[in-house]
Amino acid sequence: MEVPHPDDGPHDGPHDGPDKRPDGRPTDPAAIAPLTALPSVTARVLAFVAIAAAGACGGLIGWSFVGLQCDGSCSTPKSVGAVVGALIAALGVAVVSVLGLRAMGEWNRLKEQDRR
Repeated sequence: MEVPHPDDGPHDGPHDGPDKRPDGRPTDPAAIAPLTALPSVTARVLAFVAIAAAGACGGLIGWSFVGLQCDGSCSTPKSVGAVVGALIAALGVAVVSVLGLRAMGEWNRLKEQDRR
């Protein structure tokens, strides 16, 4: 025995429009796509670039900071300073980027939800 679909009901003809199936459900994938809070690819790429740039700048700052305080051969301390500076800067920008991407995705989701 076939269970009727909840949207099944009287129809004016074989189709209720060009974007409907005979049973009344939409055929357009955008009409039935789930809502998502995922930010755009461009926004995610820009966030990645910002994190990488901050890491590079933090590395340079860490290298210079240790270099100003060290005399003689200081390649190991300078390298440690560069790594620590890069990590701190990249993690800081990553936190801000994630918060910004989440907020932007949520705003877009709410905007799309209001349109439906």
